[in-house]
Amino acid sequence: MGMCLPCLGGAADDVVVTPDPDARRRQLAEAAEKRQKETTYRGVKNPEAVERKKKKQEEMEKQEMTGSVSGGGGLRWQVG
Repeated sequence: MGMCLPCLGGAADDVVVTPDPDARRRQLAEAAEKRQKETTYRGVKNPEAVERKKKKQEEMEKQEMTGSVSGGGGLRWQVG
């Protein structure tokens, strides 16, 4: 009758301790960021180069926006 339960002497070793809610939330957020980064760069051989190119493009767009507001468009007509 008592054959369905193993010896209870080692049962305390099998208990899995769950982390507190803050630690669990942090772990889930880190895992989500990792998954997002992996899916973003899927199939890309050099993700650092892609990131640099993206930043450079954003900087150029930002300069164009600030230049068009203060500089009057940024186009120069040359007669030659």
